[in-house]
Amino acid sequence: ETGRSRGGLTTKVHAVVDGLGNPLHILLSPGNVNDITMAEQLLEPFSLDGVSIICDKGYDSDKLAAYITSRNGQVVIPSRCTATSPRDTDWHLYKERHLVENLFLKMKNFRRFATRYEKTAEAFMAVALFACILIWLR
Repeated sequence: ETGRSRGGLTTKVHAVVDGLGNPLHILLSPGNVNDITMAEQLLEPFSLDGVSIICDKGYDSDKLAAYITSRNGQVVIPSRCTATSPRDTDWHLYKERHLVENLFLKMKNFRRFATRYEKTAEAFMAVALFACILIWLR
């Protein structure tokens, strides 16, 4: 998910949600950084035993799949169309990925988050965390 800042630069917000779509962990990255670079850092604080990790194609990587599997998690990441050996995907389970998208829609209800008034990443992260707190309280 991307938030615009002044000057055309972007900041990506990466999130982990629970089975109800509540935010558990968020990180920021520069807009020019690939999503996959943040994946292990996002998952590090959690036990993945028996947990399904559902991501979009932007997170398709054999290295990430091996990381999730090594921590006893289930990989639910569709392969890109250019993959030489595509992995099987549980498409019924993959439909739950909408919970992450719904989180970003809820966060964008907060004008400060949606318009990205803050000039620094630290200030924007504070706004994002505050939006997450308010989502938990609803």
